[in-house]
This record gives sequence, C-alpha cells and structure tokens, in this order.
Amino acid sequence: MWLYADIKALGDIPRYQARALPDKIAINDASVSISFKVLDENSNRIANGLLDLDLPLRSHVGFLGKNSARYFEILFGVSKSGHALSPLNWRLAPSELAQVIDDSQAPLVFYDREFAALIGQVTPRCANTVNFIELDPGKRDGSPFDVWFSAFDAGDPQVEIDPRQTALLMYTSGTTGRPKGAQIQHQALNLMRLSEHLEPALLWTAADVMLTVMPNFHLVGTGLSLQCLYNGSTLSVLPMLEIGELLRCIARDRPTVCAMVPTAIQMLLDHPDCANTDLSSLRLVMYAGSPISARLLQRAITEMKCRFMQFYGATETGGAATLLRPEQHRIDDPQKLKSCGTPLPLIDVRIVDESGADLPTGRIGEMLVRTPGSAMGYWNQPEASAAAFQNGWYRSGDVAYRDDEGLIYIVDRVKDMIVTGGENVYSTEVEQALQTHPAVLQCAVIGLPDLRWGEKVTAVVVLASGMDIAAADLVAHCRERIAGYKLPKTIVFRDALPMSPAGKLLKRVLRDQLAADEAKL
Repeated sequence: MWLYADIKALGDIPRYQARALPDKIAINDASVSISFKVLDENSNRIANGLLDLDLPLRSHVGFLGKNSARYFEILFGVSKSGHALSPLNWRLAPSELAQVIDDSQAPLVFYDREFAALIGQVTPRCANTVNFIELDPGKRDGSPFDVWFSAFDAGDPQVEIDPRQTALLMYTSGTTGRPKGAQIQHQALNLMRLSEHLEPALLWTAADVMLTVMPNFHLVGTGLSLQCLYNGSTLSVLPMLEIGELLRCIARDRPTVCAMVPTAIQMLLDHPDCANTDLSSLRLVMYAGSPISARLLQRAITEMKCRFMQFYGATETGGAATLLRPEQHRIDDPQKLKSCGTPLPLIDVRIVDESGADLPTGRIGEMLVRTPGSAMGYWNQPEASAAAFQNGWYRSGDVAYRDDEGLIYIVDRVKDMIVTGGENVYSTEVEQALQTHPAVLQCAVIGLPDLRWGEKVTAVVVLASGMDIAAADLVAHCRERIAGYKLPKTIVFRDALPMSPAGKLLKRVLRDQLAADEAKL
C-alpha cells in the first residue's frame, strides 16, 4: 500500500509503526511475540552494533537461517545502518553457498545455530575474509549474537539512507550456473507498495494476520512479509514449510492471509490433522510457482472456504508482476486456471518475437516485464545485467502468450528453468553435476509435470562406452555437488539424445518423448 510519506526506506517501517501502533504485535513466531515498538528498538540495537563494527560503506550483510522474528529484526537493523541484507539459501551445498558469499563480498554473515555444521564446511571454501556471528532465534539468550546485541543502545542510529541504495541483495541461480545477486533498491520496494495500493485485490488492514511459510531467501518470503508489516498487520512466522506445524500455527495465530505453492495446498488438504483444524480465519490464500488444477482448486475452495489468488513474478521484478485474481478463477474452465493473470497497476507486460517486436493475441513469444520495483541489475555482473534488463524491461526468459481476454499464459522457459515444489532449478546446474561423473557421456535435464511437485527434475543420460551405473549412484554423486531439491527425481538412460542437424540438443522433442512414455504407463 502507499500510505505513509514517512516511509522511504525499509528501516522506516518499524520506525513509523512504533509511533502509530507501538503496542500492537508485529511478529509472532514459535518462541516470541514482539510489538512494533520492540521491533523498532531491537533493530536499532542491531544497527548500532553494525555501525560499531565499522564495516565498509554500503556492505552486503549475509543472513543464513530459517524464518524467525530475529530475521526481520536483523533485516531492519541492517537497513537502518546503511547496509543491504543478503538472505542466503540454507539448502545450498557448501561449495554453492561459499560461491554466493564470495560473490556478494559480504564482510559479515549472521547464521542460525542450526547451521553451525554447514558454516564449518563453508568457511574454508570462502576466498574472502568473512566474520560469522551465531544466533539462536529460539532462545534469545546466551548465543554470541545475544552477547553482541545486548551491548548496544536502543536509540535510533539516525543514518540517512538514499532511497536509491540497495536494500536487498537476493540471489538467483543463473543459466550458466553462476549465482546472480539481484540488487533491489529501497525506492523499488516502496514503489511496489504503491502498485499494491492501487490493486483492489490486495486490500490490507491492521486487523490482518499474514502467515509466512515461504523461505526468506525467496523474495516471496521476504517481500510479502514486508508488505504485511508496512500495513501495520501482524506477521505470523513459520520457520519452514512443515504441514503439521502449519496447521498448528493456523490454529494458534488465526491468520487471514497466507501464501503457498500449490504443492503445499495439496499437502495441507491431505494431512490427517486438516479435518480437525479450524481454517475459518483465512480470507485469502495466494499461490505461486505453478498453476493450480481445477480439481485441487475446487477441493481447496470447498474445504478451506476462502478466496484464492495466483501471483507471478521474479526476484528481478521486485515482487508480483501479474495476478490471477479470485474473480478470474473459473473452475468450469480449467484452461483459464493455467493463466498467470494480468498485470498489477503500474506494471506492463509485452510478448515479443526474437527481434523484440510485439506479437498479437495468441502468438507465443518471450515475456518482457516492466515494473516500478524492478531490480537495478545484478551485483558486479554488467554483462548479465545488460542481457536481462533492457530499456527498463526485464527479459523474463519465459515463453508466453495472451488470450483474447488479455490473460497471460506461460508455456515454456527460454532458460530451461524447472519449478519443483516452488523452488527454481536450472537444468544447467544439474547437467554440470552429472557430467562430472566419468560414466556420463551426455545428459539433458528437463522438467516433467508432476502432481505433487508441479514439475519433477528429470535427467536423461547417455552412458560412456563400456560404462554402467545405477541411477541411485548418479543421484548420490550429484548430492555432493548440488542442493537436495535440485537432484533428479527420475533418471532415464538412453542410447542417444535428440539433436538438430546442427548438433543442437532438442529438449522440446525430448520432453515430448518422455511425456508420451509416461502416458503409456
């Protein structure tokens, strides 16, 4: 929403709400409830502590941990000190995580005690000198962070923040396997609030409670939470998606708004405790990552008795770019449910051909997005930035078309990205891991439709002459090199891969072949 002239940077959110709603609960998690006043004071202490450390100007400060009230205190504290927060993906392999930390040039990383062993593996792999501070968000006493935190004053640090500064450095995998840090400015996040304010489907009140289950290293997890706190609503925090805990959290905190991937909605409805959980507090469930099936939507509406809305966006767009609004959901027309909807106010979408010319209704081309909250490029990667951001437009890499009602449909991905259980997996990353095994001559990784995960990572492997290996052994090989959610769920062995006359791998043909094979089963 676009409500408060006083809010120009992230740190202004707790400042403003501490004056307007000092005693209102800002954040609930499993271990603590904090008011807006406490959120403001605790983030001040963190900011003052960071200033005392005398970090380089406008540093990127890392955070490795699950969702917690402490995460948001650190987020706002980092902002108030004039630095930018970089939430780190705790699901990455140690070598991947070290690469991200080095790329960000972070001089400091806060991490949850739960990941102490992971940090132990990451530290020797970092080329740069990094200081690590351990915290325990569940206990809030006795950790190195608590000792450090308690030494500083709760007064406002009063650091002037240029709205054009980076507020968040959010990492997204690249098609070449190199991580890319999307730089999201304070003013971009503020302008996204304006876009949301102008959107009738996104009405918030201070009485709302939003349950966040998406990880903080995704912009969905952090961005929607910021939207909630900006509006003076209460944020209910779940460390990670675990359906039993999710249901208990709904019963405890009575959320009115929640965001999940369709896979999680299915898992929630299938859980044995769901039938005995009162879901009546929910007024809106937002979902992203993949379309929802008519069967699942019908069941969810019947059993959860609330409205559903899909959103589409990317880290690079700074938030949701399109919405399939509740009134656009048509259970009697499953084709419409495959749409990602239409743009929010102030956001433009184009469908273009290879030359960049706009395509008419029904024609398939690349989807370009222009948003006021767009990232200002990738940190320290000018060539990647120039390729992705052109004349104010973000090249999404998604192949899409519009129907005659203006609804947008994504049909493929230029970048061969696979969305499995709400997580983005680039086929190149998995292929690179497979190709390091001596038994693999050639391989191709694609996503195939899956009822549980949306898409499943599927690898097609051609073995080197005279070599033999079990699929499970190849998965184990990959597990040492890439995160668990990127591992192939299925490995198919073939004598050859489909190639064009020019020797180009034809993934579309391969996808069609495997889909036809599965249909015969």
